Amino acid sequence: MSKASLEVKLKRQPRIDASALTLKEYVVAINRVTKVVKGGKNLSFSALVVVGDGNGTLGYALGKAREVPMAIRKGIEGAKKHLLKVNRKPPTIPHPVLGRYAATQVLLKPAPEGTGVIAGGPLRPVIEAVGIENVFTKVIGNTNPHNVVKAALDALLGLKDKQEVAARRGKEPQEL
Repeated sequence: MSKASLEVKLKRQPRIDASALTLKEYVVAINRVTKVVKGGKNLSFSALVVVGDGNGTLGYALGKAREVPMAIRKGIEGAKKHLLKVNRKPPTIPHPVLGRYAATQVLLKPAPEGTGVIAGGPLRPVIEAVGIENVFTKVIGNTNPHNVVKAALDALLGLKDKQEVAARRGKEPQEL
């Protein structure tokens, strides 16, 4: 999936009010950034943050500030403004799906009850924030945290439920 098509998918999603939800925050990555200017170097921090209610709602954002706590706070505020709803079949996902963003691919596969979240690095907080309890994952290609989060978001937005697929095909859900 290209960067532009993920942006289109995100714009099509309805807005969700964060004040009605109890959200958990996860810090995925913190990066120290230095800008060289005439008078020397300006040091700041960027924090990639994911928030979710554990019931299919997810948001992510990047916060930048001079101090780490302020960067995390800004990231949380930004993530709460851009929440998305994800189709899932608790406690796992309805079908295997591959999400893409730039040079990163994220493969999500349903797992049987009791397996747990088989994911590492920046992918685990995304899966936990959505509330998926049993899933197999694989990151293919670039493992940059920003790209992994966006590819995982693309994969999660690609999940379809049975009623949606049946409606597209013009059939009843029992016929599938």
